[in-house]
Amino acid sequence: MAKKINEYVKWVGKTDWELKKFHGDEYNTINGSSYNSYLIEDEKVVLIDTAWKPFDEEFVNNLKKEIDLNKIDYIIANHGEVDHSGSLPKLMKEIPNTPIYCTANGVKSIKGQYHEEWNFVTVKTGDTLNIGKHTLTFIEAPMLHWPDTMFTYMDKENILFSNDAFGQHMASEFLYADEIDKGVLYNEAIKYYANIVAPFSMMVKNKINEILKMNVKIDMICPSHGLIWRKNPEEIVNKYYEWADNYKENQITILYDTMWNDTRLMAENIAKGINLADKDVYVKIINTAKSDKTAILADVFKSKAILVGSPTVNNGYLYSIAGIMEMIKGLKLKKKKAASFGSFGWSGEAVKLLNEELTKSGFELVNEGLRCMWTPTEEDKQKCIDFGKEIAEKTKEE
Repeated sequence: MAKKINEYVKWVGKTDWELKKFHGDEYNTINGSSYNSYLIEDEKVVLIDTAWKPFDEEFVNNLKKEIDLNKIDYIIANHGEVDHSGSLPKLMKEIPNTPIYCTANGVKSIKGQYHEEWNFVTVKTGDTLNIGKHTLTFIEAPMLHWPDTMFTYMDKENILFSNDAFGQHMASEFLYADEIDKGVLYNEAIKYYANIVAPFSMMVKNKINEILKMNVKIDMICPSHGLIWRKNPEEIVNKYYEWADNYKENQITILYDTMWNDTRLMAENIAKGINLADKDVYVKIINTAKSDKTAILADVFKSKAILVGSPTVNNGYLYSIAGIMEMIKGLKLKKKKAASFGSFGWSGEAVKLLNEELTKSGFELVNEGLRCMWTPTEEDKQKCIDFGKEIAEKTKEE
């Protein structure tokens, strides 16, 4: 069902209440998501993006209820990934000659996925499209988060159609960000940033600066996932700028996996030591084998330091730790501190290997790590507490 945004613009997307996995199994969307598509009806009619392929028939049928498809003059593909372009093949069977405006990389992406020679029109930053009372301006945004990504700006209404930037994976009966609890909203927004956008933080800052230099007024931001920012949209822009600047809160996150609870006991006593040394720091303990990896990455993103623990198994560390470390490395985080710990029975390589992975992932090691043989004794537990105290001291804000 379409939702009216203003006199000229409608939301014609799809809310996916059942979505629990995104990007294969990479991102857990426990609150669902939406695939936002926008219909602009001026002297010319423009469709911005579509919906994911599983909903292509529903999307096209619903669009027919809003407008005769033959009246669509232009299609804008801000990004070629299938959650945005998946309904294009179904739609283009109805209106095969309709021009599709996208970046040069967008053409490569869409052709590469659908193997169709549609009527592509390539655009670059500063190119415009007059549609009557309004002009649309295209702004390339490569690597936010694919090489083909772009934004589209609608003058007079001052709307930025931002594709994957400023979004959230959240299904809602509401259309606007100000209609839901702010804490819930920003929890989803920072989770989205950490998992989707964080690897490209330097590009985020540069792109925001570029848009500011264009001196355009933005009264509304319409992303391709989640809720629309219509009140104080500069607030989420400022948040992105803050998150892009080596963001950290006064939080230390302890990640661990355990076989027989020995490494868990270490984690809990290390946390106790941190809190004894620094009452103000927020310490979060996470078992990586039992927790949502998407939420884990958000906590790592927010933390000023992380501690990673695993027992040594077959001269390495446990599977869930290996997986989360690979994902953390992909975030390309900077100016965060770290240390490792773990229990062992006879070889004990896990701590050394974790130190190597943490270093590769851009963390500054503040300790050579702590190992405990077999189940921690009372003496070992005290060593863990002391280790935690040392970590607290070495990570206190200056």
